[in-house]
Amino acid sequence: MHLIVGLGNIGEKYQLTRHNVGFMVIDEITKSLTTSNIQKSNFHSTLEKSAYDLFSKPTTYMNNSGMAVHAIKEYYKLGIEDIIVIHDDIDLPFGAIKFKIGGGHGGHNGLKSIDAHIGKEYIRVRIGVGKPQDKADVANYVLNNFSKEELNKLQDIMPHIMNAIKALKSEDIEQVKSKFTLK
Repeated sequence: MHLIVGLGNIGEKYQLTRHNVGFMVIDEITKSLTTSNIQKSNFHSTLEKSAYDLFSKPTTYMNNSGMAVHAIKEYYKLGIEDIIVIHDDIDLPFGAIKFKIGGGHGGHNGLKSIDAHIGKEYIRVRIGVGKPQDKADVANYVLNNFSKEELNKLQDIMPHIMNAIKALKSEDIEQVKSKFTLK
């Protein structure tokens, strides 16, 4: 069993923001699966379970995502290697997709929280959202909505992302990198 976590912020006003690309991927994956909703208040998460996997959208807001990941990991006795985190990455061009295990958080508060709660050696699916012209504007940039063109491109690459996540559950990360990295 794998725990697949999409990072984002709860609430309608954040629904189509760059920071919520992880939530968008989880929504896309789960709409084609038969899942049951798991409701435990200490999970701090919208959690769905399929026959083989768990799909989490933390309800703690981005900065406290680690609380949810830790609670689910401990309850289901998952290893850190069984956790896949999908997140936005401003250091990648829009539409780029990269994969890695461990590493720094790059200033991403969701990753910083997860690192503090469970360590760094989980699998990361990094989805490029581009970066603002002015570094001081990062918070506003990631909390702004995708443009219509960007949303269309995301829909175009969503099957690729979903196939990569499926591969991450059974293949070595180097194999996944060689097959699914998009620059």
